[in-house]
Amino acid sequence: MHLTESSEMYLATIMILEKELGHVRVVDVAEELEVTKPSVTKAMNHLMKEGYIHKELYGNITLTPEGIIVATEVVKKRAMIVSYLERSLGLSHDEAVKNACRMEHVISEEMLQAIKSFLQEEKHPGSKN
Repeated sequence: MHLTESSEMYLATIMILEKELGHVRVVDVAEELEVTKPSVTKAMNHLMKEGYIHKELYGNITLTPEGIIVATEVVKKRAMIVSYLERSLGLSHDEAVKNACRMEHVISEEMLQAIKSFLQEEKHPGSKN
């Protein structure tokens, strides 16, 4: 199943909040993404139906193994893009994060590999991938 940008964003946010807070509730996601609680509830119901999360009634939200896989990939991709934007363009961390959150959903695999190569080359000048 192809996930929407919104679904990917929710899964990544759940993973990040769980690491930061130790638990995740609808209100936590709503505050982090600056959306309404009903919007989060609707998205969580969809993600639960698709098998990406478990949600206790009026309780915690946790990622399923499938949800963890997707969220991990989104978070890794975001971190790589943030690093690239900071190092290559000199953007502030906040500006890089803001843009990476938008880019991570539409970036091609070819561009992602080019970013990865750029970052590796910068870390180890003169070496080949």
